[in-house]
Amino acid sequence: MNLTTKSLLLLAGLALAACNNPRPDTFAGAGLDGFGNGTGITTGTLGDPNDPRSIAHFQQRIGDRVFFTDDSSELTPEGRSTLQGQAAWLRSNPQFAILIEGHADERGTREYNVALGARRADTVQRFLIAEGIEASRIRTVSYGKERPVEACAEPRCWNINRRAVTVVSGGVAG
Repeated sequence: MNLTTKSLLLLAGLALAACNNPRPDTFAGAGLDGFGNGTGITTGTLGDPNDPRSIAHFQQRIGDRVFFTDDSSELTPEGRSTLQGQAAWLRSNPQFAILIEGHADERGTREYNVALGARRADTVQRFLIAEGIEASRIRTVSYGKERPVEACAEPRCWNINRRAVTVVSGGVAG
């Protein structure tokens, strides 16, 4: 095998490994809330989007993500509005904990984008805490550029990949 073939095989293997996207909400099937707490919630219990208490309502009606401008962790007016809705929902549903995922587009180094994703997640966390959500209910993680919504070297992809996603990972038993 020549060097080119070996390189292509290595790249193919890395690409397949990057496709593995275990989201924290996959813990729900194990009865865990993503933080190691038993919830009794099983996969498929996101609920009805028309039920204002359901996770599906949070995701689809309120919005589970905010977007950022290029190379920024500052909230846009649209982002603030979405987060105000998230905070209201979280205040009404204190049994739920969340994980805030910070993401970046493909440009820049891995290290830079992980740091940028962390700043974005921290910005969202600080906003929600200022809106009355207990810090103990919030965890953050940065994926940098490792988990794009869509991978392409075009502005439309960059725009949707510069985001923070609020994942409602489960509630407390009771």
